[in-house]
Amino acid sequence: MIITYPTIPSNDDFEILKQGLNGFNEMHTGHLEKETIASFIKNDNQQIVGGVLGEIKWGWLHVHGLWVAPNYQAKGYGTQLLKTLEDYAVEKGIPRFRLETTSFQALPFYQKLGYDIFGELSDLPPGYVSYFLQKRI
Repeated sequence: MIITYPTIPSNDDFEILKQGLNGFNEMHTGHLEKETIASFIKNDNQQIVGGVLGEIKWGWLHVHGLWVAPNYQAKGYGTQLLKTLEDYAVEKGIPRFRLETTSFQALPFYQKLGYDIFGELSDLPPGYVSYFLQKRI
């Protein structure tokens, strides 16, 4: 038996690890229902100028990120994007949402939309604070 030096894994090796971990988890939780979802803002030329990425897993919507191009900010698009993802999750019977943001990003925005801090981590990235938020419908 050997333990290898840390390196970037091949796709095949990564899949083996992922399948092993998912198999272990599913022994405890049952089959893992997982769905990756996204919603976009497109301009008149069909170019993406904003979007939100998420994943539904274990009865939660995890919002991985929300971005709106500078020219389209402060016009309500971010709120509409997040609400679109939340509404989709609720339609699927998922009433719990979570996300992370940092102190230089959009903490007040998410709090205004009903998200509450349940944890924080200093110096992630260095010099800033990462916040972990949740919302329940």
